[in-house]
Amino acid sequence: MPELPEVETYRRFLNELVLHQPITAVEVHDAHVLAVDEDTLRQRLVGQHVIATRRLGKNCFLELSDGTALALHFGMTGDVGAYRDDHDAPRFTRVALHLADGLRIAFIDPRKFGRIRLTDSVAQYQKAKKLGPDALDVTTAHLQKVLGAKKQLIKPLLLDQGITAGLGNWIVDEVLFQAKIHPERRANTLTEQEFEDLRGAIQLVLTTAIRHEATYRHFPASFLIHAREWDTSATPGTDQHKYCPRHPKVEIEKEYVGGRATYFCPVCQPAPAEERN
Repeated sequence: MPELPEVETYRRFLNELVLHQPITAVEVHDAHVLAVDEDTLRQRLVGQHVIATRRLGKNCFLELSDGTALALHFGMTGDVGAYRDDHDAPRFTRVALHLADGLRIAFIDPRKFGRIRLTDSVAQYQKAKKLGPDALDVTTAHLQKVLGAKKQLIKPLLLDQGITAGLGNWIVDEVLFQAKIHPERRANTLTEQEFEDLRGAIQLVLTTAIRHEATYRHFPASFLIHAREWDTSATPGTDQHKYCPRHPKVEIEKEYVGGRATYFCPVCQPAPAEERN
């Protein structure tokens, strides 16, 4: 699934191509990805131009000259592309926006779980979808306010888009590893310093991923993501087992937390007291 770093990469790609370009046509190859009537979409978009691009969590927005916005959610396999001639259209192009300079912007989605919507504004979309603040903008004060009294496990809470928008499964594992917090810690046991470490880790992981355009193999060696790429269910000591980048002799563990595959270092991220007793 495209996560926040991928969607930010998509936004920057679109920003380079679509700003102030009139939309001359809307080509729909598969209406399954539309959360708005096809004719309505065409009527609302043709003649408009994009004045800005925005991102909120895993959602990308094209803000239009009439004050409304086109919302793009990429589902499991969504992507964007650009082309000029029919024979160059990317495979699985579901919708294409034709621009005045002849370029076409493709919404690509092999599995068709993505959605295209019209919204009055980014703020209205955020309210309707009950999304929290974007993860890149989240503050320590916000994390303490919304999490500090909760008894639930910290990992599922960080995955809740209503708390902060944009953190996916691998990102939360990486954030908790960088912050040295066990994924099964209860949120109300975190100290003020740990909330600050959590915010700093969110910034570190997201800015690093965006800087490398979500090409994970280019991430620093100190990142847990490299261990996730290995089969941590393999026999310890084999070539298919990865170790903690901070503790080369400590094997990364894999468990399921909140129903999601979770990777962590048992030394860097000590188990909560109730688990040790």
